[in-house]
Amino acid sequence: MAQVNKVVLAYSGGLDTSIILKWLKDTYGCEVVTFTADIGQREEVEPARSKAEAAGVKEIYIEDLREEFARDFVFPMFRANAIYEGEYLLGTSIARPLIAKRLVEIAQGTGADAISHGATGKGNDQVRFELGAYALKPDVRVIAPWREWDLNSRDKLMAYAEQHGIPVEMKRGTKSPYSMDANLLHISYEGGLLEDPWNEPDEKMWRWTTAPEQAPDSPRYMVLTYRKGDIVALDGEPASPAQVMETLNQIAGENGIGRLDMVENRYVGMKSRGCYETPAGTVMLRAHRAMESLTLDREVAHLKDELMPRYAALVYNGYWWSPERRALQTLIDDSQQNVNGEVRVKLYKGNVTVVGRRSDTDSLFDEDIATFDEDEGAYDQADAGGFIKLNALRMRIAARKTL
Repeated sequence: MAQVNKVVLAYSGGLDTSIILKWLKDTYGCEVVTFTADIGQREEVEPARSKAEAAGVKEIYIEDLREEFARDFVFPMFRANAIYEGEYLLGTSIARPLIAKRLVEIAQGTGADAISHGATGKGNDQVRFELGAYALKPDVRVIAPWREWDLNSRDKLMAYAEQHGIPVEMKRGTKSPYSMDANLLHISYEGGLLEDPWNEPDEKMWRWTTAPEQAPDSPRYMVLTYRKGDIVALDGEPASPAQVMETLNQIAGENGIGRLDMVENRYVGMKSRGCYETPAGTVMLRAHRAMESLTLDREVAHLKDELMPRYAALVYNGYWWSPERRALQTLIDDSQQNVNGEVRVKLYKGNVTVVGRRSDTDSLFDEDIATFDEDEGAYDQADAGGFIKLNALRMRIAARKTL
């Protein structure tokens, strides 16, 4: 086993990463640097500091990355209208490249030999973390304990924690039966009764959204202002990317918006059932497409729709830092230069309805041409006959062959 003097660990302060911290020290005889990120998971990250200190960690990084996450990762992805397998808004996937980036940066800044994460050997996250790290630092050493140790059950983890005096919080009645992951974009649920795809999720599981049946009886209207494809104001009030998402999560969640229950295809080969709450993202996707419908050229819009599944798969599979994703992003961002204006949405009992869109400077909607009334020569309807015949020519030739 190659010598490791110092390793940077993605550390939450929970049971798994607390065990990993101890295991790294014992197995590799190395110093451990901890990195804890606040990306909007709605949980206090500061307690991770005291836990790391109690474990003897000397270099502790706790960072508020909410704005960077929203601005440099979520917003660019939503310019692409990215959605995986027709449903999933990529909430977990899009957070991993940022964490990988900071792990590498901290490793370089502290002179660490390696980085480490707590992703299991069955999931997508191990791929996302490591592809990102290798793309940014080709010679990085990655230690993935779940692929090395024999602590492959909850009982073994608990026994290890007890053996080594690692505190385990046992608050009766508060432990979730699900594996959860949260950030500004979403919260996900896996495991427990969800492992049977036939089981309906327990209503008590959902944390961010009101049940649509219990949502307010009056609709909530909002106006979203766009500049170059990004939301810059809500109801006329300027807002940063993270503020946009926090506000939309609250308001859309109160109106029962953003629940998803799906079976997806993991990159590692298996199918997985997961449930997601993505209130802000659900509104953002619907509103952005509405803004584009008014301001984007038809063929550019259709090209984006053709490329979107590829872009979404790149994000899902962990290729955010790949040259092909970067190239696609350049094209997407160029397409957004004229995606400016306002979209009015109605939020009501789990539904997002676009009820208005306008752009004073970049609308391609010409009322004089689109009208059913007399258009004063802007469009000669007689021209349509030749257009149709030319487009029908190949089908007419083929039809004659069968007569």
